[in-house]
Amino acid sequence: MAGQSIRGGSKYSPINTDKALKAIETVKKLLSLLSIGPLCIHRGPRGELHIDVPLMYDGIALDRIHYDPIADAFSPKGRPVHVQVTSINEEEIRARASEMLKELRVIDAVEYREPEKCWVVPIAWKNFIVAHIKVDHEGEEIVPDYGLTVEIGGRIV
Repeated sequence: MAGQSIRGGSKYSPINTDKALKAIETVKKLLSLLSIGPLCIHRGPRGELHIDVPLMYDGIALDRIHYDPIADAFSPKGRPVHVQVTSINEEEIRARASEMLKELRVIDAVEYREPEKCWVVPIAWKNFIVAHIKVDHEGEEIVPDYGLTVEIGGRIV
């Protein structure tokens, strides 16, 4: 096996800012086509509640947005809200999340994730980054969140 290359190895390739800009434009075009998926509601061992709102495109989950049922608002990425509430109205949360979905905007910057070979475009609501949408290395194709898609019972392409 000596001399064989391994996919994903340490081969250097320069970063291409045009492809990064293309990834941003791809997500900007996609933004108006996004919808809310089935809520992911989890209860902790002490009864605390956590709600995530899947961000969907064409039946495929792209990311989850944390939802704060007390503030009735999205919560920033990295801040899942765990609260003690006795009941929630899923339809009201879905309706509120659908309204807030219209307020999402694309941040004109990207990250690059080397292991996945994709761009990550941040999505903001008000002054919070609430989601990341992945786009392939060429900046053209959306990369699903496969785990979340399976979690909500969606189809994998």
